[in-house]
Amino acid sequence: MIQITVKPYQDLSTKELYALLQLRSEVFVVEQDCVYQDIDGKDQKALHILGYKNGNLIAYSRVFAPGDYFKEASIGRVVVKASERKHQYGYDIMKASIKAIEKQFKETTIKVSAQTYLKRFYNTLGFFEVGEEYLEDGIPHVAMIKS
Repeated sequence: MIQITVKPYQDLSTKELYALLQLRSEVFVVEQDCVYQDIDGKDQKALHILGYKNGNLIAYSRVFAPGDYFKEASIGRVVVKASERKHQYGYDIMKASIKAIEKQFKETTIKVSAQTYLKRFYNTLGFFEVGEEYLEDGIPHVAMIKS
């Protein structure tokens, strides 16, 4: 089981910010061998969904109000530490992200830019593909909407 905390950027401690940036870099830059600008100036507008196990950050996402990233509310940077994926914490962090959007922004329509290989994962959470596959930072993605 993981403990989930939801915080706006200004409430993140230096330690929390460092941990989330380290986890994102560990997975999106190193593991996926993708050179891209993770620190994109959007974290300040996001709500941060932090998943802890034994005091360590092992799952994370960030969510946005409608208009702050996409026209719709959105979820991005969904990540689970490689060693913890067998526990399916991705579902926990996504469910917490959806709940945070519904509670904080009173929204039920949510968009994600999903890595194509994760389509089935997002389908099980109520997201469906819209439009064609595209490359984002050299990785195949597809836009998906839950409404």
